[in-house]
Amino acid sequence: MHSNHFARHAQQVLTVAQGKATHRYGPGADPSIARSWVRCLKDYHLDPAQPMAPTVLEHARVLESRERLQQVLTIADVEMNSLHQQLSGGNAVLLTDARGVILSCVTEPAERKIFERAGLWLGADWSEAREGTNGIGTCLVERQSVTIHRDEHFRGRHTGLTCSASPVFDPHGDLLAVLDVSSARHDVSRQSQFHTMALVNLSAKVIESSYFLRHFEDQWLLRFHLQARSVGLFSEGLLAFDGEGRVSALNQSALNLLSAGRADLVGQPVESLFDCSLGELMSRAAPDAATSWPLRTRDGRGFFAVLRGQSRPVLKAFSAPVVVKPVAPPALSGICLGDATLQTDFRRALKVFERDVPLLINGETGSGKEAFAKAVHQASQRAGRPFVALNCAAIPESLIESELFGYRGGSFTGARKEGMRGKLQQADGGTLFLDEIGDMPVALQTRLLRVLEDRLVVPIGGEPQAVDVRIISATHRNLLGRVEDGSFREDLYYRLNGLEIALPPLRDRSDKPQLMDFLLEEEAGGHPITIDAQARQALLGFNWPGNVRQMRNVLRTLAALSEDEVIRFADLPHVIRYQQAANQAADMTEQNDSPLDCAEREALMAILEAQRWHMTHAARELGVSRNTLYRKLRKHGITR
Repeated sequence: MHSNHFARHAQQVLTVAQGKATHRYGPGADPSIARSWVRCLKDYHLDPAQPMAPTVLEHARVLESRERLQQVLTIADVEMNSLHQQLSGGNAVLLTDARGVILSCVTEPAERKIFERAGLWLGADWSEAREGTNGIGTCLVERQSVTIHRDEHFRGRHTGLTCSASPVFDPHGDLLAVLDVSSARHDVSRQSQFHTMALVNLSAKVIESSYFLRHFEDQWLLRFHLQARSVGLFSEGLLAFDGEGRVSALNQSALNLLSAGRADLVGQPVESLFDCSLGELMSRAAPDAATSWPLRTRDGRGFFAVLRGQSRPVLKAFSAPVVVKPVAPPALSGICLGDATLQTDFRRALKVFERDVPLLINGETGSGKEAFAKAVHQASQRAGRPFVALNCAAIPESLIESELFGYRGGSFTGARKEGMRGKLQQADGGTLFLDEIGDMPVALQTRLLRVLEDRLVVPIGGEPQAVDVRIISATHRNLLGRVEDGSFREDLYYRLNGLEIALPPLRDRSDKPQLMDFLLEEEAGGHPITIDAQARQALLGFNWPGNVRQMRNVLRTLAALSEDEVIRFADLPHVIRYQQAANQAADMTEQNDSPLDCAEREALMAILEAQRWHMTHAARELGVSRNTLYRKLRKHGITR
């Protein structure tokens, strides 16, 4: 029976590796699995049908390997036990070195024999070159998180396992270890592994961050994030620098936040990155830094930070800091472009718009799609020509055709005697902004496509007229999903999508303080209104589900009600004051929780918000039952 199974599995591996697979789904459908199978055959010369036992290192060599990674093992021990408690029975939590040798294992004593029979024991070499495609070995090669489910393993003898593994990197970006959760249960589905994989990733990040903090105990360590309450959590940026102020190391989150590569930053003066001198930075240091403070980069991006180290007073005589000239955002009215990513997207959009390439702007409701489109128009060579906007979702379907194309006088009952020029004609020589294009009726989409192809407008009851118009579209919907369900024409989608710009929601923008000041100045009408520190913190910490539009409306109301030109915490809307109190309570809860509990809470909140608190969808995304989801929400005290 086993030999037949091994033979069938081996044939499947060979079929996929030779590029002859015909199924879109199945073990070989994942490109990373197919790549691994090819490596196993061509590079390692392994036989998928051969039931070889794993290679196990001698006891002395295992002890030597554990000694080399003693600090990592000490850190990982707590997280591995916590992770094992988070998971249901039938799982082994493993940690390997950078070669794939298992150095630590956490499992139920009664289940230990099951995993040892599967080859998961201390000292076993699970590198890809030894055991073929598997969670540990393939994670080492791909340098990213992987799940290898049952038949996706290369060797037939491992097809009873499901393994989810995540890499752990050292402060210099080199592979340090692999954290893996393996299950020998037959009822484990690939979908159920989404939740397991998320927990493994979070645990690996906690181990990675803890190792970074210990590794640089004798240096200054800057911890920073876009949000004040995220400083100290696994997603924070970590940057170590020496006594001379030169960068020693950064974690991947720091590189992402600074939008730079490791080679570009290591060895550079830390004051070349941030808008303050080294002395000013060190004066904020504390051995047990806890309270974050605002920190800006040289190019104007804002973070919140704490600095671990011995505080030094600011010296009057100090060498001049290295100044990096900031990239000035475009000088435009009506829009704030302090976010570096937004600046880049604006320049790309303007460049293609000048070549008559249509723009498609995607973003949540209220994120500033029309303001962005208008800014592109104002910065282009068509700035002196009309900018005409049409909201396809705000006009009844029966009227949108006449609004867009116009009509000749007397062409239908109720038509004006002189007729009406449509939006396309009004925008002749300029720009037409089609907001919420995803809500345009299908029949009208056909006519719009013809206009874009022929550059001719046919008013209702009239004759064709030539128009010179450039199109910018916007939507908060998933247009590709609408193409798939037939409610949006595929050819029109590709005609409008010359370049797609994804506007970030307000909660993710790095220029939130700058944007708030910009909007307040506009809404104050020239009056010098200020916001006190407590109110400012509450406004910046608010989630802003309505994005820029909501922030503008709140600031407009606050400016109008301000009697002494100062906005205080008590003046803020109740919902903002309530969230500030909730954030502070959550911060206190997170300080008492383990890092893994904090990470799980963050992951749950992220998925709930992404699924708009639809519990069934959230449970399906996590791969758990609704009862399990509700149990975890009660555990973390999460309520809507």
